[in-house]
Amino acid sequence: MDNRSEVRDFLISRRGKVTPEQVGLTQHGGRRRVPGLRRGEVAELAGVSVEYYTQLERGRLGSASEGVLDALARALRLDEAERAHLFDLARAANAGAALRRRPSVRQVRPGVQRILDGQLSPAWVRNGRSDIVAANALGRALHAPLFDDPVRPVNLARFRFLNPRAADFYVEWDRTGRDVVAVLRSEAGRNPYDQALTELIGELSTRSEEFRTRWAAHDVRLHRMGTKRMRHPEVGDLDLAYEGFELLSEPGLTMFVYTAEPESPSQQALDLLASWAATPDQRERSPSERSEPPGVL
Repeated sequence: MDNRSEVRDFLISRRGKVTPEQVGLTQHGGRRRVPGLRRGEVAELAGVSVEYYTQLERGRLGSASEGVLDALARALRLDEAERAHLFDLARAANAGAALRRRPSVRQVRPGVQRILDGQLSPAWVRNGRSDIVAANALGRALHAPLFDDPVRPVNLARFRFLNPRAADFYVEWDRTGRDVVAVLRSEAGRNPYDQALTELIGELSTRSEEFRTRWAAHDVRLHRMGTKRMRHPEVGDLDLAYEGFELLSEPGLTMFVYTAEPESPSQQALDLLASWAATPDQRERSPSERSEPPGVL
């Protein structure tokens, strides 16, 4: 992935989102030819010369100091995720051979799997490319439509944009698509030389017009906590909260744990799903097909 073009397109897209009024600049007469800030206005706000900012916007971010990057983030009114992305792009511009060879992690240590299996809630681990590299039984049951897809590795982005079942599974369709692409864009800034990531983005761009449109927006986000609304094919609608935990001993991996409000319909659905997932000889059948009452093993 071309780091210079990533830098250029990101900076152009961000200054296009900021109006002069938002940063206290007075507009003079005449129609503006750009939707947001001009290069000179960004340079003025960041306290650098127009010539220097122009070089940065052309992709030459590697020479920028932390102070310049901070000033640029303030000038462009970047949020936390966007600021982190800007610094990731700068680090990638100065990357040595070690970063250029670093692949995404594809599996977890046995100890991490034991932690997953010890959770009472659905839990799974993904890498930066959005591959699900490990899960506990309830996590697999919750994401059954993804694991039913024969394509491996199981990938959240590929499922969302290429699998027709995704439209039934994700209740918040637009939000899910926006979030999935933003997470991939953030990873592209951190790890632009991951060949498998480049291939995934190429595949999605070729096969999904929606993905191409969202990718061109250069939006990024941090995926730490939030809510998910799903329509599971076996137990129906689920409203779940999730927390993401970066595995410091496994750089590039994040564990996600889902929970429901106690005694809520979503918790009852999870309990039903858990009873189904816990019995190996019944995993081939849906909960509704079992002869036992829900929750009885």
